[in-house]
Amino acid sequence: MALEQDLRTGQGWRVGWRSAGGAFPALVGAENWAVELTAAEFQTFTQFLGQLSQQLHAISRELMPEEAIALTAQNDRMHLELEGYPHAYRLHLILLEGRRAEGVWPAPVAPEFLLACAELAAALADPES
Repeated sequence: MALEQDLRTGQGWRVGWRSAGGAFPALVGAENWAVELTAAEFQTFTQFLGQLSQQLHAISRELMPEEAIALTAQNDRMHLELEGYPHAYRLHLILLEGRRAEGVWPAPVAPEFLLACAELAAALADPES
């Protein structure tokens, strides 16, 4: 059975899915803002998060402790940036078409948010969930 509804929250972040959500079944947000995403936008968002996480992991061994990094993933609909240090980074999202939106998850919350998004994406991909 497909995942019907799931809302995950933490200190300063939230991510959710509701199958009956119409055109915008996904929700991402921080403490003071949130935006609903289409299923395609959420899929792109979680793919970009995975790419940035893999890039961060791969490059973190090469960085000096005081070196910051900025990684981006972008297409014509979305821009996602990871900026900071391997242990403390922020995420910055910009929706580039349609209703347009922008938001930031600050350094203390971004890694936990990234993990929750990956878990939710995996639950959506698993037809047995």
